[in-house]
Amino acid sequence: MDAAPPEGERPDERLRRWRMVLGEDGAEGTGHALTGHDAAMDGALTALYDGGKKPGGRGGAERSAGLGASAPSVARWLGDIRTYFPAPVVQVMQRDAIDRLGLSALLLEPEMLEAVEPDVHLVGTLLSLGKAMPETTRETARAVVRKVVDDLERRLATRTRATLTGALDRSARAARPRHRDIDWNRTIRANLKNYVSLPGREGGESAEGREGAGTVIPERLVGYGRTDRSVKKDVILCVDQSGSMAASVVHAAVFGAVLASMRTLATRLVVFDTAVVDLTDQLDDPVDVLFGTQLGGGTDINRALAYCQSRITRPADTVVVLISDLHEGGIRDGMVRRAAAMKASGVRFVTLLALSDEGTPSYDPEHAAALAALGVPAFACTPDHFPEVMAAAIGGRPLPIPDAGP
Repeated sequence: MDAAPPEGERPDERLRRWRMVLGEDGAEGTGHALTGHDAAMDGALTALYDGGKKPGGRGGAERSAGLGASAPSVARWLGDIRTYFPAPVVQVMQRDAIDRLGLSALLLEPEMLEAVEPDVHLVGTLLSLGKAMPETTRETARAVVRKVVDDLERRLATRTRATLTGALDRSARAARPRHRDIDWNRTIRANLKNYVSLPGREGGESAEGREGAGTVIPERLVGYGRTDRSVKKDVILCVDQSGSMAASVVHAAVFGAVLASMRTLATRLVVFDTAVVDLTDQLDDPVDVLFGTQLGGGTDINRALAYCQSRITRPADTVVVLISDLHEGGIRDGMVRRAAAMKASGVRFVTLLALSDEGTPSYDPEHAAALAALGVPAFACTPDHFPEVMAAAIGGRPLPIPDAGP
């Protein structure tokens, strides 16, 4: 027996909701016909998720009404879903259309790109098209990528700079400062445990009538961080550009540009598949960085780490961030040996299985366990959490590993 509708909900509204959930195949069971706005929404969903079949042919026969490979029909569909659904839902539907119906080739047309809702995954798809993209589409594609990058920078840049500036200031405090560089407030707080009463005044009042007079013995002096703009830390972002890492590549390019804008950091961005490309000279514009990548292909982490290792001049002041799913196609043991060598030299080595908003990615558990045995835990990291991870790495503190990490 059918359950009673929730209190306050009309029976026809309940049937309408079930009809929207069940789709075309459930129309007879609900006995509810969709009209107007609801019918348009249902048509957009049917075109994508119901195998492209819906009534409408002459004589009542079924005909194909999916997206197919027709650019005009896809453009209309993209316009429809932006009308009927909120932006986050539109982005999911676009991603599903590209994956389920193979519409990547249509993104090579400028008119199509102008109709889509830009997001990180769309950028990844555009980058994966790479050299197949004609010149007539390239400028439109850059505009789409620029919008996504600008949105990410607005969301992430200010907090990242503030978090890392604090970490750099703390790491720069002198252990044996000159007198004029002593931070007396922090020095007193750091030495309160060393408070002693002055001789001859215990248990009574001082000559001035004050009880408990004493002093703090400053065993440890705390100095101000230097106020100059000299480089305090070197950061190397080593990013896997295999196809599965597309979203991570987009976020790494944005963070690379943000870090490069901080004068107290010397930032290097290295991307790799079976070859290694240094994109440091393009870090002033993350869009240039992204169009300098080539998503897809194999993976040689060992070769990439060898290149990064050759660029390290100050091990104790260097942070290396490997962003990879650890599916190594090169010398499997070599990757772990290089990570161990860098860590032994004083480098702070961080491994991120992904730098994206998604959940735990697919990764090589054997290599993750080998790195963990070296004291280099491998975990996925969201863009919002990345500043805290970098601040801990710069400050030499334990990494704030998310609970959901492997």
